[in-house]
Amino acid sequence: MSTTPNIAATELRPSPWVVAWTLCQRELVRFFRQRNRVFGALGQPVIFWLLFSEGFSPTGLDYSHFFPGTLVMILLFTAIFATISIIEDRREGFLQSVLVAPIPRWSMVLGKILGGTLLASIQGLLFLALGWLTLDLNLSPLNLIGTIALMFVIAFGLTALGFVIAWQMDSTQGFHAIMSVFLLPMWLLSGAFFPADTGVLGWIVSLNPLTYGVSGLRLLLQLEPAAALLMPASPTVISPLTWCWFVTLLFALILFALACRIAGRRTTGDLL
Repeated sequence: MSTTPNIAATELRPSPWVVAWTLCQRELVRFFRQRNRVFGALGQPVIFWLLFSEGFSPTGLDYSHFFPGTLVMILLFTAIFATISIIEDRREGFLQSVLVAPIPRWSMVLGKILGGTLLASIQGLLFLALGWLTLDLNLSPLNLIGTIALMFVIAFGLTALGFVIAWQMDSTQGFHAIMSVFLLPMWLLSGAFFPADTGVLGWIVSLNPLTYGVSGLRLLLQLEPAAALLMPASPTVISPLTWCWFVTLLFALILFALACRIAGRRTTGDLL
């Protein structure tokens, strides 16, 4: 029996990493071709920067306390709503053509998630640069690299969460309704505004994986004492930096694995 057809099929099969990067590039190209999205992406960090930096100044509140939470909020909304493209791709038939291609399912999932992650990271970096000017952050190169890396991991995990929800939705209206139930509580209960050691609320905050991203950014941005790098130093930081990294990475990996798992399911209706 000849094995020539099998060899030819193997040679024509694209690399999973190339597929993932191609899908990621498609998300970026689609984004930059839509001027309204570009305007919103650039305008959102500037608006939040003006609102928080100038709005809190007359009140005497410490703007630096809210800066990490605002940074995570930008990552949260951008990363999750970037996954609306999954619903649009299904309607246009593009997603179906990708699913029947001879590629592993994880490469498609990685490409879609990576695209949303990069878009969220771009907005986060812009807000970080504006905050650098406002707060006069004196970051070491190592802390700056760590901050950018943690932002990327947070955005990756949140985009994977958006993928898990969007994959099971058939309408953008249903997606917005479901995500509004997750977004605001998840962000508000991340220690962004409320202390992390206040009774029952403190327990809820400690169970929220986003809390550890906010705490990690506070430490890396040196908005807490250096001693907090090894042990909690205030109610705004609930864990040492190493634990913040561990929980954030675990959250991203679990959501990515879950996204790969559900990517094989066919949808018959919203969340069905």
